[in-house]
Amino acid sequence: MFELTLLELSLFLITGAFAGLLAGLLGVGGGLFIVPVLLFVLPLAGIDSPQLMTVCVATSLCTIVITSLSSVIAHHKHQAIIWPVFWRFFPGLTIGAIIGAVVADMVSQQFLKNLFAISVILISLKMLFHYRPKNSNEIPGFMSIAGSGTLIGGLSAMIGIGGGALIVPLLSYWKTPMAKAVATSAAGGLPIAIAGTIGFIFTGLNQQGLPAYSSGYVYWPAVLGIISTSVVFAPIGAKFAHKISAPLLSRIFAVFLLVVGSKVLLY
Repeated sequence: MFELTLLELSLFLITGAFAGLLAGLLGVGGGLFIVPVLLFVLPLAGIDSPQLMTVCVATSLCTIVITSLSSVIAHHKHQAIIWPVFWRFFPGLTIGAIIGAVVADMVSQQFLKNLFAISVILISLKMLFHYRPKNSNEIPGFMSIAGSGTLIGGLSAMIGIGGGALIVPLLSYWKTPMAKAVATSAAGGLPIAIAGTIGFIFTGLNQQGLPAYSSGYVYWPAVLGIISTSVVFAPIGAKFAHKISAPLLSRIFAVFLLVVGSKVLLY
């Protein structure tokens, strides 16, 4: 019977600490860090499932449920979330995340790795070169937002992120102030994470070769280890964010993502 080792627990705790620090320092979702780290850490902990990439993605999404919830509460206290826009996004993000989980269960592990790697590389290039689309018109109607949400939810669920890297640029394109775009994006990560997690639990129920202590593709020891330290270190990161150059940190993280994306692509 599989036993949780001290090494494995330590790796998950360290992963959560770094994910929390980065989230606090840069305001980025933990999935961009958690997924590739789990991809390399889980085999070190003795877990080498044939569905390893799917396990990493699903587990990352599950951790985002907690981190996103705490972020939403904080942003709501500052009245920064544009709730009418969030509720227009909600159906698309939810449906898209469920579809993404189903599709991720159907495609090959190599396709999932390549999709994650290419997405991370593109996000890193955007961060490095500070690309921002030219402003469009004001925020559109329900159907346009719901349709965009479906695409964002689907892709985010397939690569294990909360969707902030996709929602924020879109809201900025629609002339939304950055602070409100970030806050509304944080709220949007919650339905993606919840719906995606549920989708990955159900699609993985009949899969063989998954690690013990899993529900479908969600590996609970990693979830609990990561969130237990990420929630502690995120406020610490946020505190240091006011003392360290944000543009410099952003560039460093972008280079890190570029290296990680390239490594996953060749993995």
